[in-house]
Amino acid sequence: MPKIPSPCVDVCKFKLEGRCLGCAMTKKQKKAFRGLKGEKKKLKFIAKLMGQQRAIGRHDYWRRVYLRKCAKKGVKPPLAA
Repeated sequence: MPKIPSPCVDVCKFKLEGRCLGCAMTKKQKKAFRGLKGEKKKLKFIAKLMGQQRAIGRHDYWRRVYLRKCAKKGVKPPLAA
């Protein structure tokens, strides 16, 4: 099974109170995701991130771009992004 893609969508501009404009992660969260081992941990991280995105109104943009990223990599989107 292919690996779960990072929630990073390659925007990497930290202007929303230290959060990326594309994925809403902080630099610390981006680093943390890279260090996660195992699908369950990655899915839990993405679920938490999706809640965070909804709270700041960035989920719709991220979802659209992340679904495209998953399709390009031939991976089923985790948690129905």
